[in-house]
Amino acid sequence: MTALVLHDVAPLGGDRADLVVLDGSIDALLPAHGADESVLAGLRRNHERVTEIDGAGHVALPGLVDLHTHLREPGREDAETVQSGSRAAALGGFTAVHAMANTEPVADTAGVVEQVWRLGREAGWTEVRPVGAVTLGLEGRQLAELGAMADSVAGVRVFSDDGRCVDDALVMRRALEYVKAFDGVIAQHSQEPRLTDGAQMHEGDVSSVLGLRGWPAVAEEAIIARDMLLADHVGSRLHVCHVSTAGSVELIRWGKQRGVAVTAEVTPHHLLLDHESVRGYDPLFKVNPPLRTARDVEALRGGVADGTIDIIATDHAPHPVEAKEGEWVTAAMGMTGLETALSVAVHALVAPGHLDWAGLARVMSSAPAHIGRLRGQGQPLQVGSRANLVLLDPAAVTVVDPARHASRGRNSPFAGMELPGAVSATVLGGHPVVQGGALATPRPPTPEADGAGSLR
Repeated sequence: MTALVLHDVAPLGGDRADLVVLDGSIDALLPAHGADESVLAGLRRNHERVTEIDGAGHVALPGLVDLHTHLREPGREDAETVQSGSRAAALGGFTAVHAMANTEPVADTAGVVEQVWRLGREAGWTEVRPVGAVTLGLEGRQLAELGAMADSVAGVRVFSDDGRCVDDALVMRRALEYVKAFDGVIAQHSQEPRLTDGAQMHEGDVSSVLGLRGWPAVAEEAIIARDMLLADHVGSRLHVCHVSTAGSVELIRWGKQRGVAVTAEVTPHHLLLDHESVRGYDPLFKVNPPLRTARDVEALRGGVADGTIDIIATDHAPHPVEAKEGEWVTAAMGMTGLETALSVAVHALVAPGHLDWAGLARVMSSAPAHIGRLRGQGQPLQVGSRANLVLLDPAAVTVVDPARHASRGRNSPFAGMELPGAVSATVLGGHPVVQGGALATPRPPTPEADGAGSLR
């Protein structure tokens, strides 16, 4: 029996309070300094251990949930492992991440997703929910074992061939129809392959100057439009991965007005960086989809602010150092993001006034938890809620140093930047996995964790 007291925190930036956690759930919200010595003495009498954290000046948020994380294991442990990636997630304030399916072997069977789920549970730094592949081998031809993955102990509800587009309209329709049976969602990587063959960056004036083959916005927008029509036709849920263009925002806004069950995500890097960053040919800025124009960045921020874009997802994509060195054309696409996402979101959305703290909690916690059908994640900070939460020091300034990150990937586009805010504590199921901005101890596996992550 354990107890945790967070002193003098500001839930969602509101009135300060002492937050008392007993056995993994929020037991009381007392006025600031209400957890005085008499209260603490009572906790000590009835509990084996009482942990206290000073949260003065800190904002308390529900634990962050990432719907789009590449943990690379199994098969690409040179780039990342479930252990290293979940450590990075905890340091970034995430209490749940969804591990994408483009591993080696691909997570297209119940056996592979169960392996990833167990690795995450054993690591104990964050909840790891596997994403199942839509098609066998990510090849876009034959549906994967969607039902078996949904019925497995991993309880998969999100399916994606991310890294590749399900470009065959018939296969996409069948996938959307299939997942309706268990309230699943297809998360599409929207990229028409024939329009992006050999593409290296956003198609525009910068690509023309640099002599790099352009990646047109329409390649993304055409797939989004098609898939929304398919989802509407069959009455199924569609999630659009890493939206990057102003046109995509307008299409998704139209789809929602039409009543399509569509949700969408944007990455931190697409909210802050644009294609001007590519002028130095630094492969750290090479990503799929590519960095777009300043106009697109503003449209994406506006889409988050008005609810057209539902969530922020990191698309954390670590690579070995050698994969991002050398010439631009041969370098791998992708950026790390777990340890910088919250600060980038504060910089791009909270500081300019696009979102308040409650809005940030919505797009980085409650909404992704709802889309992924996670139980116990993204809950409001109130009595009875599962104690998955993060403490952020909004006055701190973080200088991004990838060499100090827990992720094996060093390919952060924010290296050397000063970003606002710093995570001081992350609490997973009432257990502090991060304290004082550093890793503490992982949460031991608990019997009730088995099969409890997804709604059945």
